[in-house]
Amino acid sequence: MAKTKPFDEHTHQYEDWFKINEFAYLSELQAVKEKIPQSNNGIEIGVGSGLFSQPLGIKFGVEPSEKMREIAKQRGIEVVDGLAENLPIEDSKFDFALLVTTICFVDDLEKTFNEAYRIIKKGGSIIVGFIDSDSPIGKMYQLYKDESVFYKDATFYSTNEVVSVMKGVGFKNFSFSQTIFNMLNEIKGIEPVKEGFGEGSFVVINAFK
Repeated sequence: MAKTKPFDEHTHQYEDWFKINEFAYLSELQAVKEKIPQSNNGIEIGVGSGLFSQPLGIKFGVEPSEKMREIAKQRGIEVVDGLAENLPIEDSKFDFALLVTTICFVDDLEKTFNEAYRIIKKGGSIIVGFIDSDSPIGKMYQLYKDESVFYKDATFYSTNEVVSVMKGVGFKNFSFSQTIFNMLNEIKGIEPVKEGFGEGSFVVINAFK
C-alpha cells in the first residue's frame, strides 16, 4: 500500500523542509546531477513535488501522491499516478531512471528495482539517491522516526543492502558518490561530493542495465 497519506496531508511541511535545509538539498541535488546522463529521455520514479526533476531537466515522473503530483505538474513535469512496484510504463522506454529518497517509502524494494530495470533501455542507467541507514543522519532518522510524519513508516537501508538487491535484479557496473558530512543543523553551505560511500549520509548509486 502506497505511503501517500503524509505527503497528501502535510504537503507544505514537505516543501518547507527543503527551504529550511536549503544547503542540504542543494548538496544532494549536486550529487545526483553528477550522475545524470546527457539525455532528455529520463524518468523520476517517486517524483514527489518535482524538486529534483525540475532543476535536473527531467520531464516525466511517476508519483502516487495526488498533492505531490499537482505541485510537480505546476513545475512543468508530466506526472502519472503509479507505484514504483507497478509502473504504468512500457518496457525499455527510458535512457535512465532516477529515484531520490524513494526507496525508503516503497513496500517492496526488489519489485521496485525490477520495474526500474524493465522500463530502462539496454545500456541505460539507474541513479538512486538515499539516506544510508548506517550514516549519522540515517541513525538519527531511525531513532526518532516515530516523531516524524514522513518517516514513521519508512524503511531505511544501508548501501550494501541496496546494492545486493540491485545486483540480484541484474544491474551492473556500479559507481558511488556521497555528500552530507555534517548533521543538518550544522550545515552552513553546500557540502562537497566525494566518490564512494561510508562517510556521507546521502549516497548516490549509479548502475547500468
